[in-house]
Amino acid sequence: MSNEENFPKAADADIALLLESTFPYISGGVSSWVNQIIQAFPEIRFAVVFLGSRRKDYGNLKYALPDNVVHVETHYLYDDLSSHGVDVVSRPGDAAVFSRVGDLHDAFRRQGAVDLSAFDEVTARMMHGRNLTLKDFLHSEQSWAFITDSYRRFCTDPSFVDYFWTVRIMHQPLWKLTDIAKNMIPVRALHAVSTGYAGLLGALLARSRGLPLILSEHGIYTKERKIDLYQSEWIRDNRNPFQKDSSELSHFQTMWIHFFEWLGRICYDSADPIIALYEKNRLRQIEDGASEERTCNIPNGVNVGRLAALRERRGEKIPPVLCLIGRVVPIKDVKTFIRAMLILANRMPVVEGWIAGPVDEDPAYARECREFAENLGLGDRLQFLGFQQIEDLMPKIGVVVLTSISEALPLVILEGFAAGVPALTTDVGACRQLVYGLDEEDRALGAGGRVVGIANPEELADAAISLLKPDNWYAAQAAGIARVEKYYSDELMFDRYRAVYMRALNHACVPGADFAPMRCPFGG
Repeated sequence: MSNEENFPKAADADIALLLESTFPYISGGVSSWVNQIIQAFPEIRFAVVFLGSRRKDYGNLKYALPDNVVHVETHYLYDDLSSHGVDVVSRPGDAAVFSRVGDLHDAFRRQGAVDLSAFDEVTARMMHGRNLTLKDFLHSEQSWAFITDSYRRFCTDPSFVDYFWTVRIMHQPLWKLTDIAKNMIPVRALHAVSTGYAGLLGALLARSRGLPLILSEHGIYTKERKIDLYQSEWIRDNRNPFQKDSSELSHFQTMWIHFFEWLGRICYDSADPIIALYEKNRLRQIEDGASEERTCNIPNGVNVGRLAALRERRGEKIPPVLCLIGRVVPIKDVKTFIRAMLILANRMPVVEGWIAGPVDEDPAYARECREFAENLGLGDRLQFLGFQQIEDLMPKIGVVVLTSISEALPLVILEGFAAGVPALTTDVGACRQLVYGLDEEDRALGAGGRVVGIANPEELADAAISLLKPDNWYAAQAAGIARVEKYYSDELMFDRYRAVYMRALNHACVPGADFAPMRCPFGG
């Protein structure tokens, strides 16, 4: 199914999944997990609300919609941003309303608690067209005064034009979100799978309709956006060469980071429970403003039984194949893997490198990676396979490789363990926990592979040579299998989410009021 006109529609649903740039248009990682969750609870009627940037940024569906997805909405927050410039009419604006907007901004700048009463008042006016419409934001005298005053007081970049348009681009999608919240079908509970825009939509719905909001964070959204923004080339930096420090973000990059931090704090204040995949991220959520008693960990899980069957399809010899499984995008740092393969070409010529993952998310980066490999003369030693089914891939490879600069708790490592394949990964997210264990009992199982530093091809190559030695490889295989079977089965994950969902579906609260504590049913 690729035609959005054919998406299922329903008058109501049980749980609305609020998804930003993931399922069903993006494959792998979080999207695979969402697909898992939906299929695990066929008795729950899900509504999927997909938020994307622009329609042209997405192709066809990467997943068939399960039968219990009864309603799908797709919204593109950055389409038609300039369409409101027709028939521009100046309007005075409401000074009192913009004063409340100022209260929200001031509270955030002080890093204090979010003023939820101001948030409720301002968003209600946005949602119902009461003195804070999109036209008021774009064309009113009060809005102009607010923006120019903020520029004079807080902006360190000399360009007012860039500041003006940054504020517009940053805030204009918020009116789309209030429209989505106003018009969404009735549901009994909400589940946002990130903070950001999806999390803010969850907060809008939770507070305006009195609905319980579940938040699951696979990675910390603000951290990931900071990485993206640091690498971005579209954000202006008007400092001259003598003012620039390559280690510092520009003013407009900092504005975007602060904006996403604000979205995260609003979501944290409205969600209960707040679920992380592993302890390091739970502590980061608390540091970023989440209430500790609302937080808990529910690790990802995989279908161990299905994947265990793949072990029987392996040959007697260890395949000398290192396979990077993941999207070919900058955050996966594919170029470090390519550099490591150049080192291995000289030190262990029998080893092959495979890159198995979609290349359509960032075609320019994928093209750079191909050209880089060709220029290094790797030839057939390195193959770009595109997206592959795990069942077809795992029996043919010796090591699952991740060279990412940011991860959460990657399913592909667990899938590899269950299929009998050790892992070689950078020290990001929960990867160290997965490979070496979390506590004394877990660590006693042994190392399921190797963990190396970020962007270090020499260390990656050394670890690969060590791991492919038969004694090391078989020990890592046994440790990985034991760990995934004991701690990371999908049955365990589904049992925990079933408890969360049942609590949410039986929970009620008053619109706009402080939430009666639902609390996470599991400890940190």
